Amino acid sequence: MPMGNRRFFLKQLGKGLGSVSLGLGLIPDPILTSGDQFKFTILHTNDMHSRIDPFPLDGGRNQGLGGVARRASMIAKIRAETEHVLLLDSGDIFQGTPFFNFFGGELEFKIMSEMAYDAATIGNHDFDGGIEGLVRHWDHAKFPFVSSNYDFSNTALANKIEQNLVFEVGSLRIGVFGLGIELDGRVPKHLYQETRYLDPIERANAAALQLKKEMKCEYVICLSHLGYRYRQDRIDDRKLAASTQNINIILGGHTHTFLVHPEVIPDLDGQPVMINQAGWAGLQLGRIDVVIEHSRKGQCSTCENLWIT
Repeated sequence: MPMGNRRFFLKQLGKGLGSVSLGLGLIPDPILTSGDQFKFTILHTNDMHSRIDPFPLDGGRNQGLGGVARRASMIAKIRAETEHVLLLDSGDIFQGTPFFNFFGGELEFKIMSEMAYDAATIGNHDFDGGIEGLVRHWDHAKFPFVSSNYDFSNTALANKIEQNLVFEVGSLRIGVFGLGIELDGRVPKHLYQETRYLDPIERANAAALQLKKEMKCEYVICLSHLGYRYRQDRIDDRKLAASTQNINIILGGHTHTFLVHPEVIPDLDGQPVMINQAGWAGLQLGRIDVVIEHSRKGQCSTCENLWIT
């Protein structure tokens, strides 16, 4: 049985990484009692891989854990207790159980729609049914997809996937964009067809700048399916954070990483970027509670990855 919920605390007031403190606990009272503030909650998943049922009771380390019904109940409970909630996914919705083999993605999209996901990005395994497979079940997804570094203009997915999204959550404008891993060598060419992979750092900087400056977003979230960390030069979430500007949080996927707590990496301006990833197979639901201090131009966040038991 995995250990209990792990909580992480990030406080940014003013500028510079020196203003970041890490520790355990809840949002401190001075932040909560400030009059000029806005609070919202981010819930996020990644690499669900068609895991609809809990893991079987077969003696494995994940036995009895997960399952979409339990996740739906947890999400509903949080929404009932919290006024402003965004529910996001970082890709690889498909592939891994007979549910995908039989239904081709229809069931996964319908379930996520019932849970009222706000947005998702595309993972490499989401191409396992081909472009045609995605398009065939597209109308079952009652939520938008975002990708800033896949060019679908010469495919049947043209005009179906957004470059970025803006959510007006109460008094706050929150920008969301997505990044995917290079498909060449991971996905057969005939499945992704003429989809073009664009440089993720270049596209991330362009998307985040547009969201912050042109679209007046006060908070920017990147849904990344690049992977958390690689030893080689291949781009990952840590390298992405250090090479970009204007991103507040990177919600990762692809590497199936169970982070004990999120990592904070300084961006090109020395500002902290929180990186989190919630394992795989729907075993965890990531939760980040954010308080924005408008008058003090700061933010305070708590983060915990909740085991679905």
